[in-house]
Amino acid sequence: MPNEPEQTSRAVLVTGASRGIGRAIALAFAAQGDRVAVHANTSRAQAEEVLAELPGEGHTVVQADVADPEAIGRAVDEAAAALGGLHVLVNNAAVFTAHPPLETSYAEWQAAWSRTLAVNLLGPANATFRALPHLIASGGGAVVNVSSRGAFRGEPNTPAYGASKAGLNAFGQSMALALAPHGISVGTVAPGFVQTEMAREVLDGPGGDAVRAQSPYGRVARPEEVAAAVLWLASPQASFSTGTIIDVNGASYLRS
Repeated sequence: MPNEPEQTSRAVLVTGASRGIGRAIALAFAAQGDRVAVHANTSRAQAEEVLAELPGEGHTVVQADVADPEAIGRAVDEAAAALGGLHVLVNNAAVFTAHPPLETSYAEWQAAWSRTLAVNLLGPANATFRALPHLIASGGGAVVNVSSRGAFRGEPNTPAYGASKAGLNAFGQSMALALAPHGISVGTVAPGFVQTEMAREVLDGPGGDAVRAQSPYGRVARPEEVAAAVLWLASPQASFSTGTIIDVNGASYLRS
């Protein structure tokens, strides 16, 4: 029999890829030869900077508010058109807004829940739905969702965030069951604190040492460590691990 052909370059869409974890994920896929669509909402200039960093060729930028069903649908189609198909969708875009229940007005509470669920849960659901025809046309592939340890331990000051990520976990497992017959695996990564711009205020503030001490390593995750888990879940070798949720929190929170 002839030798198996080498794996060709895949087309990958990463939402929220203009900075932090998303940037690291985009770089990781590009480093292994994949073509990447860097998604951003308002930070187009930052997305273009990430695009310039990516090794290889064939990359692109797409822009949309993940909370807008029509806009994110168009962005998925634009990414597939620019990349020549779609093999992997990474649902990474998210928002994190403090709204402690005893310190928040009812209007602020409603706004926080509406925006958080729209971006963190409905956005990935809509992006996945619109990606399915492209994934199937490409012969299958993978969807990887970026969740949080907050889905398991609770988030008293940002309850909508914790609830949205718990919903994302359930969504991923439901899709794993629904899409396996079509050759599409669905996995989830659940980081704890990560050394990103979004977390800088907390990590550089008076409570930073306490956050780092939550892990026996005495530090928080690097974006590249989260990207490595995403990269594996999106690989053909991980297809039989569909439905899996991988914790990347340095044992700062252990669940049974």
